[in-house]
Amino acid sequence: MKPSNTSLLSFLFIFLCSYSGVALAGTYNEFIQCLSSYSQNFTSISTLIYTPNNSSYQPILLSSAQNLRPYSSPLSDPLAIITPLYESQIQEIVQCSKLHGFEIRVRSGGHDYEGLSYISESPFVIVDLRNLRSITINTENNTLWVQAGATLGELYYSIAEKSRTLAFPAGVCPTVGVGGHFSGGGFGMISRKYGLAIDNIIDARVVDVNGRILNRESMGEDLFWALRGGGGASFGVILAWKINLVYVPQNVTVFNVTRTLEQNVTKLVHRWQYIADKINENLVIRLFLRSVNSSQNGDKTIEVSFTAMFIGGADTLLRIMQESFSELGLLREDCIEMSWIESILYMAQFPRGSPLDVLLNRNSQGRIFFKGKSDYVNEPISEKGLIGIWERLYEEVGSSELQFTPYGGRMNEISESELPFPHRSGNIYMIHYVVDWGEEGVEARRHMSWIRRLYNYMALYVSKSPRAAYLNYRDLDLGVNNKGNTSYAKASIWGTKYFKNNFNRLVHVKTKVDPANFFRNEQSIPSLLSGWKKQGD
Repeated sequence: MKPSNTSLLSFLFIFLCSYSGVALAGTYNEFIQCLSSYSQNFTSISTLIYTPNNSSYQPILLSSAQNLRPYSSPLSDPLAIITPLYESQIQEIVQCSKLHGFEIRVRSGGHDYEGLSYISESPFVIVDLRNLRSITINTENNTLWVQAGATLGELYYSIAEKSRTLAFPAGVCPTVGVGGHFSGGGFGMISRKYGLAIDNIIDARVVDVNGRILNRESMGEDLFWALRGGGGASFGVILAWKINLVYVPQNVTVFNVTRTLEQNVTKLVHRWQYIADKINENLVIRLFLRSVNSSQNGDKTIEVSFTAMFIGGADTLLRIMQESFSELGLLREDCIEMSWIESILYMAQFPRGSPLDVLLNRNSQGRIFFKGKSDYVNEPISEKGLIGIWERLYEEVGSSELQFTPYGGRMNEISESELPFPHRSGNIYMIHYVVDWGEEGVEARRHMSWIRRLYNYMALYVSKSPRAAYLNYRDLDLGVNNKGNTSYAKASIWGTKYFKNNFNRLVHVKTKVDPANFFRNEQSIPSLLSGWKKQGD
């Protein structure tokens, strides 16, 4: 028998009195009463609300908290997790949260590097979109609507079900949610040919601060511009994206070859920098750099994996490599021809022959504590500079990795201001730094100190004025907003790193669509009208 509205409200009130005090309990009780006022949906939504007293609360909270480091911080847990089934329920949550002073954090896949989709300093509720993940493909015009709660794996699987010659340029991790991934940019192994995910979005649905559901036509071009690369959580709740699919041949070609210091890897990485963004746009050669113990004598060495995907056959790939990067010594036996969807499994490191339905698993294979950072490189790093990286990687054998992701191709053809994502022409590659560990405490402090020292060392070799960063590798070290409302000047410290000159336009869009700054977090776009002046604090 389902509980009545009255019994559910009484339970929540009693629980919250013991959990957070009478004042907060009363406010939260009013929030629930607000939801109940939408009588046609309340019975449904009441079964989708999880509080700390519910046995399912902790498993649901952690189920898509991909990084345990933010979760272990002293910031508060959510007062409730709501997993709506219908878009109308999100409208109600926004209206009631605004009315009763609760922040909301929207979680799609839970991959925010700093956990901003599931932690906060202020009383808040999580809107978890796991139940909103429908995917509808129109094969007549090769477009697709995907709800924000779907993962990349679910998206790719759905595309492959319809066609083996259609694809989409987005990330390689199948458990990443499309809601956040697309709104920050979305780079993938065919992005040098087809651009980022945001470059292929043609419509969106969003719940705004007034609880209205808007599409591209009704929201206007300014907001539609901001959602594609400016971080959707600053402007509303993304419900769905409409995307253009792209063509790929029946087979693509992949390879993954590894070289070490004993195989002249310093010179190979140095040479790669001169061809990475200029080589044929159908080819992405991504580098994964790490320190390992040598299999020969147990001493430390540097190992670099050259991981690539080519939109075409192996023979053509070998010819291109011979012309542009013969130093790598790529052989025919290194190359594997496969379908595009099989390459998704390959890049996600699933064993060969794995069934496609592994892409439907929303849970990561293992959650860890980690810290990530990013940089952009405009000029090749000298061999001396690379050796300095090696020396620092030796300090973190087995727990750290750098990824060099090449740009160029289609990325160079789109202007910096076309969308909020500004990292276009002039960038050879992006660096992703990551270090992970097993538990908090002294070990965590040591690893955090290491990655920050490496980041400081790299300042000489990366972009400047500003030192640019990628929003999808969110980094609170770059700066955070003041609690509540903050200044333009304060927010621009981190904002110009992610968005360069586009930050100013994003602020003006925010001011227009959310003037009171309801949709906010530690690195959300600020409003000029939320109680402060542009000139300062």
